[in-house]
Amino acid sequence: MSIPATVEIKMDENFEHLPRAPIVEAVIDIRGRAQAHWDESTAKLQLEPKLPDYAFLDSQREFETEVKVRPDQPPQQVVRDLGWKGVRFQSADKLHIAQFNRNGFVFSRLEPYENWEQLYDESQRLWNMFKELAQPVEIQRIGLRYINRIKLPVGELRFEDYIQPAPESPRGLDLPFHGFMHHDTLAVPGHPYAINVIRTIQPPQGASGSGVALILDIDVFTAQAFELDDTLLASRLLEMRWLKNKVFFGSITEKARETFR
Repeated sequence: MSIPATVEIKMDENFEHLPRAPIVEAVIDIRGRAQAHWDESTAKLQLEPKLPDYAFLDSQREFETEVKVRPDQPPQQVVRDLGWKGVRFQSADKLHIAQFNRNGFVFSRLEPYENWEQLYDESQRLWNMFKELAQPVEIQRIGLRYINRIKLPVGELRFEDYIQPAPESPRGLDLPFHGFMHHDTLAVPGHPYAINVIRTIQPPQGASGSGVALILDIDVFTAQAFELDDTLLASRLLEMRWLKNKVFFGSITEKARETFR
């Protein structure tokens, strides 16, 4: 396999709009550590007046788990409390969750997904609040993640009809799958991006237990730090969106595309 020196990101390329796209969650994650005084009470007190359309959801803490193994003793699990992480707010319609953390900001849109413009505009409105209050001096990481759930008809387990590449049983053993997990990490030559692509099975949900689903989880990210620059941030997010779309449409079959139209 030949590796290109650079990948051409074609910002003028159009992708088909799928009215029934299988997106269950879209996430924009911007890491930039707070430099202003930023603790639980301060964050909640400052944010609530600015978020009349959101309600306080919860406060989060970080924990670190370590397993110590010694020859003469059973394994010992040690859990360390790393302190307060941040606060979460949820919109009145319960479709948006905003996390204002000590090390950055995360915005999630739950299903039904509307469109990129709505996701981007709302995330940037809230990111600007985080910048004003937390006063980060640089962005250390950007992540754009889309989690897709492709529902299969009851009794149908022909994964190859919906995603490519699809899992295959070993040659000579045509056995059904109880589950699979396929994780790829892709580089993007010529650009500061990488892409995690996860394909897996979600077992039947709910009391009826009918049907399984395929999860196609696409996470485009960059860990190349830069000083606060709204224009550069917008440009990178648009390039990451292009990469996400290329991975998505390059991973589904025409039959799957028809079910999303």
